[in-house]
Amino acid sequence: MGLSKIFLWGLIISFVGTLPLSPLNVAAMQISSQEGIADAMYFSVGTLLTEIIYVRISLVGINWIRKQKKLFRWMEWITFLLLLVFAAGSFYAASRTQNTENVLLNNNINRFLLGMFMSSITFMHFPFWFGWSSILFGKKILVPRRDYYNVYIVAIGLGTFLANC
Repeated sequence: MGLSKIFLWGLIISFVGTLPLSPLNVAAMQISSQEGIADAMYFSVGTLLTEIIYVRISLVGINWIRKQKKLFRWMEWITFLLLLVFAAGSFYAASRTQNTENVLLNNNINRFLLGMFMSSITFMHFPFWFGWSSILFGKKILVPRRDYYNVYIVAIGLGTFLANC
């Protein structure tokens, strides 16, 4: 029951977390409409590969931080504040955006590599997954074991991919 539960949680969190407009899913949508579904799928696989690498790294970090009780409390609040700051910054940036040519997408870079690059410079993966993983650890849904981590990461990748589709 535990592995299926963490799979379901990882899938749902990733799927719902990918749905709001972000540079990554907007780029996937634009690539799909301009270049076709195959290129958009390559781009999406590149983004989710980077995301699951980041999640795996953060799980190791979270496990160490969880053992430092005082630091863990501070990190929970810092993560919460970072999410608020990033959300406010996103709204501010969106209100200041002008119609310009999208230089990032108008190039000949392999779409898989472009997805990996764009995802790797998107800092939001860390606070988002740090926060959710912390909650799941706290509720004892996510357990610091390799099999749980692997199932969680597969579910996250699948949720991101399905949302991008």
